[in-house]
Amino acid sequence: MEVPSGPFVSGAIIAAVIPLLPIAAGLLSVALGAYASHAAEGKARERIALAALFAFAHGLGLLVLARQERSRWLMAAMGCQAAGVILFSGSLVCAAFFAWSTVLAPAGGTLLIAGWFLVAVAICLRRDP
Repeated sequence: MEVPSGPFVSGAIIAAVIPLLPIAAGLLSVALGAYASHAAEGKARERIALAALFAFAHGLGLLVLARQERSRWLMAAMGCQAAGVILFSGSLVCAAFFAWSTVLAPAGGTLLIAGWFLVAVAICLRRDP
């Protein structure tokens, strides 16, 4: 599968990174879930568990998308989902571990929504022979 290149990143770099995104999300979600279940308490437990849930679900989504024929719409969708998981889950985890603000969580959630919207656009624009 040929990977579209952008003005800042080559297709080869994107192709190398894409399979790592769902693996990282899955690995981190299991680690966060275990920590939430066995070590965290109170509000921290809730935040870490929610971060783990979103990382796991969107990691699975990224895994499925990574196996599809590449298009610019699909690549944009994957970028939105990856950035959304980082901002949403990362914001919740940083709030739990470091008492930081969750101010980035809404931006992450918006990117996740945009990612799924772009998946729908990619499906609608796909041309079957």
